[in-house]
Amino acid sequence: MKNLWKEKMERGEKTVGSFFESGSTAALEMMGLTGLDYVVIDTEHGPFDAERAGEFVCAAERHNLTPLARVNEISRPAILRLLDVGCKGLIVPQVHSIEDVRKIVEYGKYYPLGERGVAGERANCFTYDMGGSLNDWFRIANEETLLIPQCETVGCLNDIDNIVRVDGIAGMFVGPYDLSTAMGIPGQFDNPDFLKAIQKVVDACHAAGKFCITYCDSAQKARQYFAMNFDSATIGLDVCILVDGYRQVVREALQEA
Repeated sequence: MKNLWKEKMERGEKTVGSFFESGSTAALEMMGLTGLDYVVIDTEHGPFDAERAGEFVCAAERHNLTPLARVNEISRPAILRLLDVGCKGLIVPQVHSIEDVRKIVEYGKYYPLGERGVAGERANCFTYDMGGSLNDWFRIANEETLLIPQCETVGCLNDIDNIVRVDGIAGMFVGPYDLSTAMGIPGQFDNPDFLKAIQKVVDACHAAGKFCITYCDSAQKARQYFAMNFDSATIGLDVCILVDGYRQVVREALQEA
């Protein structure tokens, strides 16, 4: 169960993904033809359950697009089911403390790192592709599935140096809208206090040998975040990029009309 996105990040390459909200497996397959490295199936703000997420995982993998998911809460069922259907990584929102992060690892990693439930599921081809023994499967799954807490609260920001050092998490995902709102400066992404805060997250991640990822609305903003040493940018939502693309087509078509 190779995680191609993880391999690319470990080589030090910048990566790009996008959120998936449309619910169309055809659209998701087409996203895999664009050069994107990964897609985030959104079960927090999106309407999808684990069963539908499993269908999206299959669609993404047809074109080597790494399937991630954002869970809707820090709970055993929310984390376990999305890993069992084959998601290669989870973004976990509403992290307030190091105790929350330890719970994520407990639910999302197998022994000896955590207490993830053991079963035959799509992720291991229903036990037909476990790499050998049960211990082999635990090792492979723990290495290849990424747990990524989302830094979007003041509590997480204030304790970021300790949070990123929890064994079992791969890095942090900065949620700029919620984080700026929690800081009392909603949407002020160029505010010096906000820029200082996200730089603090990047520096803490790299000091701990972890990845740092963020959401942004445009390619231009992604380049700004890459200049701040972010490892990856998750750009927009599939539905918004579709609207923007068609608007551009309409504008261009009518320029000389």
